[in-house]
Amino acid sequence: QVQLVESGGGLVQAGDSLRLSCAASGRTFRSYAMAWFRQAPGKEREFVAVITWSGGYILYANSVKGRFTISRDNAKNTVYLQMNSLKPEDTAVYYCAADAGEFKGTRKEYEYWGQGTQVTVSS
Repeated sequence: QVQLVESGGGLVQAGDSLRLSCAASGRTFRSYAMAWFRQAPGKEREFVAVITWSGGYILYANSVKGRFTISRDNAKNTVYLQMNSLKPEDTAVYYCAADAGEFKGTRKEYEYWGQGTQVTVSS
């Protein structure tokens, strides 16, 4: 069982930066691929970024590539999402997800999900 708790969201202006954190419980954190998804009002949840357990493979959605950076610290059981050059269209609830099975990549089939943290970017 893994519990995920996101933090770091807030209200910022376009062009600003935020760093989201996702703290995971459980001693097997290092075996989980970790991902970030987001969901804007009235839209489906969409993939943002994923990092494998070793950090050796990272994938980003085209919409955030070059602006967002995913990283993880297995010693702290935490995954991060550094978000730079934020745009109003980045406004959404951001969710952390974890899975130890077959690599899910961009699919939403992750086993564990956090409750989400709100990011609002004003123009």
